[in-house]
Amino acid sequence: MFRTPQRTLRIPHVVRLALRAAVPLGGVGLSLAVPAAAYADPGGAVYLAANSLPVVIANLQAWVMGILAAIATLFLVLAGVYWVTAGGDPSQVEKAKLALRNALVGYGLAVLAPILLQVVRGIVGG
Repeated sequence: MFRTPQRTLRIPHVVRLALRAAVPLGGVGLSLAVPAAAYADPGGAVYLAANSLPVVIANLQAWVMGILAAIATLFLVLAGVYWVTAGGDPSQVEKAKLALRNALVGYGLAVLAPILLQVVRGIVGG
């Protein structure tokens, strides 16, 4: 059915290396040879995308509230896991209570974040 070739091609080692290097180098050479079109704005002013201080503080408030709520939720889940897996072990129950307390502090800070950032806004003068 299938015949094995009687004679195999013997390519010298140097030629094989040259062929292996030719393909990537050819691609690099081709990409460098084809000029890329550069389109520039013929005129006009350049505007920086800087926000005003009230916008920055509002964005900061949203981020802080989100991060605090996420961390507090993590501690709340950990407290639940510790409490369920305690099995009457007083040290595990104490660990669960501490995690629950941390979750409540995190939620409290998330609720108070707008007030705290109002204080910062008043200090900075925004």
